[in-house]
Amino acid sequence: MSIARPARRIAVLISGTGSNMLALLDACARGDVAGEVVTVISDQPQAAGLSKAAARGVPVEAIPYEPGESRHDHDLRLRRAIEQRGADLVVLAGYMRILDVQFVQHFADRMLNIHPSLLPRHKGLHTHRRVLEAGDLVHGASVHYVTPELDGGPCVLQGYLAVRAGDDAESLRLAVHRIEHVIYPRVVGWAASGRLTILDGLPTLDGVPLQQPLREEFARS
Repeated sequence: MSIARPARRIAVLISGTGSNMLALLDACARGDVAGEVVTVISDQPQAAGLSKAAARGVPVEAIPYEPGESRHDHDLRLRRAIEQRGADLVVLAGYMRILDVQFVQHFADRMLNIHPSLLPRHKGLHTHRRVLEAGDLVHGASVHYVTPELDGGPCVLQGYLAVRAGDDAESLRLAVHRIEHVIYPRVVGWAASGRLTILDGLPTLDGVPLQQPLREEFARS
């Protein structure tokens, strides 16, 4: 008789509206992700995503920076809150703080992020504007493991679409959000089921190392 693998316990970190967090909760409810979101934590006490998660019965917590607090001390409090919930997978969903190196190393190979660009292009902020300024013909989102290098961890999956002549930063933001809400729960689902791991520094899906991220094209609506 086989023993069912226990559901992965997931902590989601947000700073704003939590749209990717909601997409992940929906995927868990559908059974697409073999896991449970056991906590949603924000560095912003007024983040709209906290009330949205609480309305769905998910435990939430605000852990803002205290006056004079170092990044290390803040992230130690954050780590303890995650561990108190028994989470073993950390999902960054619009969390806008740069995390302490020791925090990242503690959750090495157990922390994912989604970034609104086709990495390694346009790391950091204001990606939609920078895509337009660079004259890029395609744009999208990347799901990657988190390492101490900002937006530099091993990339698993990218979704992309064509940039149109009439696009502005807002139209690209909305189009890329739709991609994020598809590809992020998919990758979290792979990680939660054990299909996705890190082997010798490379994301490995179903035993096959990914020398390059998987890519999926999305049509514009």
